[in-house]
Amino acid sequence: MDKEDWRSALEFPRQPKVCPDLMRATALFFGFLFLCLAAAALLSVPIMETGWLPYPPERVIGRLAQVLILLGIWPLLIRLHLANGRDLGYGVPRLAFLRALALGWLLGVLILIGLVLALLGLAVRVPDPNPGGWSWIVGKALQALVAGLLIGVLEETFFRGALFTAIRRREGVGPAILWSAGLYAVLHLMKPGALPAGVPFDWAGAWAMFAGVFVDVFQWRHLDTVLALLMVGVFLALVREFTGHIGWCIGLHAGWVFVIQVTRRLTDGDPGSDLAFLAGDYDGIVGWLSLAWIGALTLGYWRLGRRLGTGRRC
Repeated sequence: MDKEDWRSALEFPRQPKVCPDLMRATALFFGFLFLCLAAAALLSVPIMETGWLPYPPERVIGRLAQVLILLGIWPLLIRLHLANGRDLGYGVPRLAFLRALALGWLLGVLILIGLVLALLGLAVRVPDPNPGGWSWIVGKALQALVAGLLIGVLEETFFRGALFTAIRRREGVGPAILWSAGLYAVLHLMKPGALPAGVPFDWAGAWAMFAGVFVDVFQWRHLDTVLALLMVGVFLALVREFTGHIGWCIGLHAGWVFVIQVTRRLTDGDPGSDLAFLAGDYDGIVGWLSLAWIGALTLGYWRLGRRLGTGRRC
């Protein structure tokens, strides 16, 4: 792909054509996740009745869905002819990949630290008056580091690896960026919530939680979260396209998760702040301010990429 082809590929039409191949690829991934969540709700009732798991039902359903996704993702990738390192975003030498991952992690930390400092400066978040000792902080930081890497590997392999490649192969760069980012944003909100107080967790309760996942996504209070996560998805998809692999994506994602988890342990949101709306209610950090910050970075990165004509050679 030469410089002019790359520029034209990213000039998205105002009314993009949605072809059957694009819808089929996206629907397959969404349908797979839908079935995993439904199966998790179905299995959660007998599992909870054993009394083995001292966790709330919504957490059990969420973890079961994750396990089923891990078990079923490889057969799906084989079905879509994506079960290889190149299509999943790993098609570069190992040392180059690890170097990109490490540098991406550092960059991701710096990007989110800037956002957190802004939230602290605006008094949207305030330092925890009673944090744990240094050993506690180090322990939580290590947990956040491991969690960030695991989340980064799993989510980037799925969204910027398999899904991005499947759509790009059929429809090109623009639809791959927009659709992978959109599904990424929506699925982050598709989590089972707790049942109302006094409502027992049985078959009816499990299916009510399952249905509530799809109803809750379309609440207006989630608008800031959806748009912010959509912008994150666009940024990561651009990184995937410009670099040709997901090493940087995994690093950025892991660095962001690390900062978010550490910040939530060392600071508290101030609901009484006049600017509390800037952080949203998803995790106290992702909201309107993060949308503006990541949006500015995305625009700058996109313009830089178009000027340099970088991107994968097709």
